[in-house]
Amino acid sequence: MAARFTIAKFRWIVAGLLLFSTMINYTDRVTLSVLIGSIQRDLGLNDFDYSQVLAIFLFSYAVMYAISGYVVDRLGTRRGFAIFAFGWSVSQMLHGLISSKWSLAGCRFLLGLSEPGNFPAATKAIREWFPVGERALGVGIFNAGSSLGAALASPLAAGLAVRFGWRAAFLFTGALGLVWLGFWLLLYQPPFYSRWLSPGERATVQPPSKLPKRIAGPSPWSKLLHNRACLILMLVRFLSDPVIYFVIFWLPAYLEKERHFDLATIGRYAWMPYVFGDVGYIAGGWLSGWLIKRGFTLSSARKGAMAVGACLLPAAILAPLVQAPGAAIAAMCVVVFGNAVWVANLLTLPADLFEEAAVGTGAGLAGMAGSFGGILANIAIGYVVSRFSYLPVFVLAGVVHPISVLLIYRLIPAKSFIVQNPSIQETASAF
Repeated sequence: MAARFTIAKFRWIVAGLLLFSTMINYTDRVTLSVLIGSIQRDLGLNDFDYSQVLAIFLFSYAVMYAISGYVVDRLGTRRGFAIFAFGWSVSQMLHGLISSKWSLAGCRFLLGLSEPGNFPAATKAIREWFPVGERALGVGIFNAGSSLGAALASPLAAGLAVRFGWRAAFLFTGALGLVWLGFWLLLYQPPFYSRWLSPGERATVQPPSKLPKRIAGPSPWSKLLHNRACLILMLVRFLSDPVIYFVIFWLPAYLEKERHFDLATIGRYAWMPYVFGDVGYIAGGWLSGWLIKRGFTLSSARKGAMAVGACLLPAAILAPLVQAPGAAIAAMCVVVFGNAVWVANLLTLPADLFEEAAVGTGAGLAGMAGSFGGILANIAIGYVVSRFSYLPVFVLAGVVHPISVLLIYRLIPAKSFIVQNPSIQETASAF
């Protein structure tokens, strides 16, 4: 019988797949914010119309975030992820057919129903494939895709729009997800079933005697909603998620209206903060893993890394106060870097706090709360910037993360973590 072909360190291939899915996911959602000036002119929309469209997207995104986690827990990571990736790719391509505010809103609603599935599924995949000391790095890698996608969206969407029109940008970016889906179906299985996994790595990521858990009944909604750690995660994401939504959805509009950038200039410069986000995701994941290797408890390592990120967010207050546009972009680079360090560890917490069969659902509930925070924030932002200025928005963006990290330190004790001392567990080297 022929020897089975395996791939060394296959878990990092999995992390790469998750990175690319998140990159495409964010490219799809950010394309609208890059092109909104052209779309507003063609369809006759104002800023308040835009804020309503964003609210519709975020409403469907918020509701489906919790449901998508449940779907992934029930169907498994491979099938659940595939369904959502197909859905958001087709929804993105439909944007090329819009003709009014409400057809745009309908496409964003469909996008919101499918895009959130990426994150519970990716978190669950990290739980399946990575030992505890590497989880935050794995989460950091796949979340780096969000900054890569947001950075790619600016030059890609602007370039396609200038050359072929803004409708072509939606068609092209949507098609990218269908290409990724083919690779996902070819390569991904849980470790116990993977044909690509070497025996040595299998022992690292999944003990051979341990089958993946299957859910026979409903996911533990009631148990999670009575779990204090889950409720605090929901509150913290409700407070802090709107900051990155503001950067994604409103930074290009701010640069155009307040800093007088044209579309080509936005394409050249709006991607820069997201490069710092890429570095922040990897650095944040590495930092908590490094602290674990130095003997810190899992609780202390995650919270310490999050505190480092949160301390950088007050730089947002400087962005509207500095005179030079370049200085404003530099301040936002610091903001996005700090948020990335924060998120790399925040999104790892469901895998640290909940049993494997509930990781997707727990991540979904937390993400739902963050999306509802984004809904309220974006409606408020549309009102504030149309009647006052961007300054109050930047001030709030600078203070919510420090408040949030204090809540985590105070209200999620070390005993809430499933693993108390990961240093006694065997962990593989990062690469």
